[in-house]
Amino acid sequence: MNPMLTKSQQKTICSKVGRVKLKLLYKASIHGFTGGAFHQRCDTRCPTVSVGYNTSGYVFGGYTKQPFNQSGQYVGDDQAFLFTFSGENLLKYPVTSPNYAVKMIANSGPYFGEALALVNGSKAVVYSSPGNYYNFNAAEMHGNDLNLTECEVYQVEETTELESPWRTIIWKSEKRKELMENIMSYKPTVSSVSQVRVLLIGPVGAGKSSFFNSINSVFRGHVTSQAIAGCSTTSLTTQFRTYSLKAGREGKPLPILLCDTMGLEESTGAGLDIDDISNILKGHLPDRYQFNPSAPLHSDVQGYRKSPGLKDKIHCVAYVIDACKVSIMPTKLEEKLDAIRRKVNLMGIPQLALLTKVDQACPLVTEDVRNIYNSGYIKEMMQEVSARLGVPLSCVVPVKNYSEELELDVNCDILLLSSVIQMLRFADNYFDDISDRFSNTDTKE
Repeated sequence: MNPMLTKSQQKTICSKVGRVKLKLLYKASIHGFTGGAFHQRCDTRCPTVSVGYNTSGYVFGGYTKQPFNQSGQYVGDDQAFLFTFSGENLLKYPVTSPNYAVKMIANSGPYFGEALALVNGSKAVVYSSPGNYYNFNAAEMHGNDLNLTECEVYQVEETTELESPWRTIIWKSEKRKELMENIMSYKPTVSSVSQVRVLLIGPVGAGKSSFFNSINSVFRGHVTSQAIAGCSTTSLTTQFRTYSLKAGREGKPLPILLCDTMGLEESTGAGLDIDDISNILKGHLPDRYQFNPSAPLHSDVQGYRKSPGLKDKIHCVAYVIDACKVSIMPTKLEEKLDAIRRKVNLMGIPQLALLTKVDQACPLVTEDVRNIYNSGYIKEMMQEVSARLGVPLSCVVPVKNYSEELELDVNCDILLLSSVIQMLRFADNYFDDISDRFSNTDTKE
């Protein structure tokens, strides 16, 4: 069914009710201009907006939060109102006697007080009697034209959709290509470093390994699964892994290394040890180091780097947080993340947060990932991550990893690639900071 109400009119009505959207339940030209057809489609549904359209072009109706029925009784509603459109503007007539806001008549469509009824007596006509529990001017409301060309009833549903996106993003395949080229052509500003090392830290199951697999998939041109990922209560990653990304199957390595760690767990002696993180950040840890949650790394471990260079150190830290679990993050886990953040801060390493599983957290994003910055719910989740981790909102980036798909999606790729661009920008800040420190030291000498 196509609604007769324009998008602009729908938005105007919704603005009077809250953060909502309209879903069409009943359309008289399809279901019939009868009380029976109206009640069959609309009884028990609420809140609702009922709209009449007449031969003179007027668009008018009423809102109630009460469900319709066929009892013959009045039902109270202090939020009810009648309305009409004057051009793009909505004129609103609030209920004057809330106890008589809506009348439940079997042989009629929506019936407001004794003032207005649409599909009156199961006919395509309007009943209009201003002053009976609603005050309005009949000529202003419907031009005294009581013949209906259409009657619609919409259910009012809560939505988290914002009027306009709060971050700008271009959803085009050209943008995807541009992001990929920018990543492939990136060179760290320090000559001794050929690849930016980004450390992924997060709770078990948040999607760290899946993030690497997803970025790898984008550059491979198909969905891949190199890093072990899946659902488990304990970490599936038991080694420290540094994953190099390649531009295509036989392509050259990209200028970024993603370092995957064991998942964080809330209990002591389980998951990634905080002392191990210091060694990772400083570049001591060898690739494929086997984590031991009950004992941190010792310098006599095989492959331990005693004098790591800048190329071995971590240049950016990315916290990977599941959007579905932000609000239920255990206190112990939050404390661990806070302790890690303080360590990373002391070392001057830039930090950002990747918010994963955004499609599972919000139906709007499930419908279309391009709604990501139109979702008020996702924005709230990002604000909560910002507050809990102590990082600015500008450092929180939403992504959708590939988990069940067999083919790539341009819009998912754009989100993923945008997050990598942020990592490279943050790493540049780190290298600039180091260069400044060296130049200040040289000046003092």
